[in-house]
Amino acid sequence: IRGHLELLEEDPTERWQTIALVTDELDRMSRIVGDLLVLAKAQRPDFLNLEAVDVATLTEEVLAKARGLGPRDWQLEGVARRRVIADRQRLTQAMMQLAVNAAAHTGEGDRIGLGSAMSNGMARLWVKDSGPGVAFGERDLIFRRFSRGEGRRASDGAGLGLAIVRAIAEAHNGRVELESRPGAGAKFSVVIPTEQPEPREEATS
Repeated sequence: IRGHLELLEEDPTERWQTIALVTDELDRMSRIVGDLLVLAKAQRPDFLNLEAVDVATLTEEVLAKARGLGPRDWQLEGVARRRVIADRQRLTQAMMQLAVNAAAHTGEGDRIGLGSAMSNGMARLWVKDSGPGVAFGERDLIFRRFSRGEGRRASDGAGLGLAIVRAIAEAHNGRVELESRPGAGAKFSVVIPTEQPEPREEATS
């Protein structure tokens, strides 16, 4: 940014191009800072705003938002019709990040499925794409900060998206699961308990 501004030309066309480039880079930096702040806050007790969340409504709303990410064959694969104790905004953030990843690793008209289900006191929300899949040796790597799988398409992200998804799941006392075979797509699931434990009281001296 500094270099482009120092070399800013008087020509209106070149100035417009430089301003557009600098603005794009500032937007990218802002996204990285925002993502890092989310990861930093994930360790704080006030990271989640817990409430009763209707899983069916949340699933359908995420699908409606995801359709704006690109011309894919977006499909609703199922909905769990009950409530859970969770942070609605954080769950939406995690699911939208998975949808962004799915759109980035598929092409126009490719199928992407979203859904939710309940089993044994656990809620499962997933995004399943028909992209290139994830190599077995990369399944832990892709959840680390600033990491990307080599077999997946390149994107302009900083490699923080899946780390945020995992942080949100773990803040809910849950986990992220990945089912994938190279060349056969990937299914990412956020699995959380339907009820959250009561926060422990601070020990008094």
